[in-house]
Amino acid sequence: MHNITFKTLSPQSQTPLSTSRPLNIAVAGTGYVGLVSGVCMAHRGHYVTCVDINEKKITMMQQGLSPIYEQDLEELMSLNEERLNYTTDYKYAYKNADAIFIGVGTPEQPDGSANLSYIATVARQIAETVEKDCLVVVKSTVPVGTNDKVEQFIKDFLVNDIKVEVASNPEFLAQGTAVRDTLEAARIIIGTNSIEAEDTLMAVYEPFGLPIVSVSRRSAEMIKYAANDFLALKISYMNDIANLCELVGADIEDVARGMGFDCRIGSKFLNAGIGYGGSCFPKDTKALDYLATLHGYELRTVKAAINVNNDQKILLYKKACQRLITFAGLKVAVLGLTFKPGTDDLREAPSLDNIPLLLAQGADIYAYDPVGSENFRKRFPETSSEIEGEYGKGSINYVRSAEAALDGANVCFIFTEWGEIKAVMPEDYKRLMRTPLVYDGRNIYDVNKMRKNGVEYYSIGRK
Repeated sequence: MHNITFKTLSPQSQTPLSTSRPLNIAVAGTGYVGLVSGVCMAHRGHYVTCVDINEKKITMMQQGLSPIYEQDLEELMSLNEERLNYTTDYKYAYKNADAIFIGVGTPEQPDGSANLSYIATVARQIAETVEKDCLVVVKSTVPVGTNDKVEQFIKDFLVNDIKVEVASNPEFLAQGTAVRDTLEAARIIIGTNSIEAEDTLMAVYEPFGLPIVSVSRRSAEMIKYAANDFLALKISYMNDIANLCELVGADIEDVARGMGFDCRIGSKFLNAGIGYGGSCFPKDTKALDYLATLHGYELRTVKAAINVNNDQKILLYKKACQRLITFAGLKVAVLGLTFKPGTDDLREAPSLDNIPLLLAQGADIYAYDPVGSENFRKRFPETSSEIEGEYGKGSINYVRSAEAALDGANVCFIFTEWGEIKAVMPEDYKRLMRTPLVYDGRNIYDVNKMRKNGVEYYSIGRK
C-alpha cells in the first residue's frame, strides 16, 4: 500500500477504459468539486447519483442544465445521461452505494479555520442510511486529521451492522478548466488506511488511465494544502518582485521569462497581477496558517503570501488615488468582475475589494463581465447616482460590452483578463474614453503600444 501506480491508458478516450465492473457511486454536493467529479466518473463508466439539498439545482440538472458555469460540463452531462442521476433523496442515493464521495463546501470561518459543518451533516446522513459495506471518500478540502474524525463520527452514528471506511481523495481542479483537469489530471491522490479502501479507489480511477499516488490519509490531506499554498506562494512572490521592478526600472515580464527557462522553477504561475482569488488559494492559505498556529508553529512563508496578496488587490486603486484628486462624479469603467476568466465565480475577486472603495468616493461605475455580472448584481444592485447606497454616494451600472463601459469614461480598471476584454485594441481606449487613463491589473497590453496610441497606462511591474 501507499505507492505510485502508473496507468498507460489514454485519458482522451471517449469510452470507459476499465476492465472491472462499473461501481455505483453517490456524490454529496453539486458544486464545482462534486458535480464535475460525478459527471467525469460517469463519463468513465460508473453509475453516479449526485445529491444536493437545493431542489432548484437538482431540477436544473435533471433538465440537462448545469447550475455552474464550467466549460464542457453540460456536454458531458448530456453524453452520459444514462449513467447519471440527480436527487435530493440522500437515503436513496447512499443506501446501496459502493462508494460515497463527499464534495460539499468547507467555507472559511472568521479565524481562518475551515467550517466542517456540511461534512458532518453528510457523514451523519451516511451513517444513518447505508445498508451495505461501503467506502466514504472525502473529496472536499479539509484540515489534516479530518478524515480520522469523519470515520469515527460515522461509526458513532452507524445504524446497521456494516463496515464503513473513510478515504481521502483531494481535488486539484481549476475553475474554467475543471473538466479537463479531472479527466487529464497530472496525478490522482488517494489517501487510505487499508488495502481494501485502496483497492476500491483504484477501481474507481482505473478507467481514467492516470498516475495514481497512494499515500496515508493524513499525507493526502496535507498534499492538497501544500500544493495549493505553494502555488499561492509563487504568485505572491512574483507580485512582490513586480512591485520592486517598478521601483528599480526592471520589467517583470522580462524577469518572468528569464526565470521560466529554469526547470527547477518552471514557467507557470509567474504572471504578475493584482493577486489571486477564487475558492481555493485564499481559503487554503488561511486554513494552513490556522492549522500551524493551532500546533504552536508559525508558517512564515504562507503568512507572507497572505499579506502580499491582501495588499496587491488594491494596488491599482492606490495608484489611481495618487493620480486623481477624487473619483466623485467620474465615470469609471470596470472590465472584469470574476476572479479569473472562464468562470462566473466571484469569491475573493479583486473587484470585490475595489468597487466598494470606488463607490465610497462617489464614482459612477459602468461594469462589464461576459458571465459574472448577474452574480455581481446580487451583491451590488444597480443604483442611481442620486441615491446614496450601502457603500457610498457612487452608482453602479452593468453593461453588455467593454465598449459600452468605456464610452465617455474618465478612468478604466481591468480586473479580469477575459478574451472579450483582451480583444479591445489600444486605439479603442483613446477613441472611446473621455480621458484615456487605464489601470490594468492583468498586464494585458504592451506598454509601448498603449503609449503610442495616446493612452496613459499603468500596469503591474512594468514602467
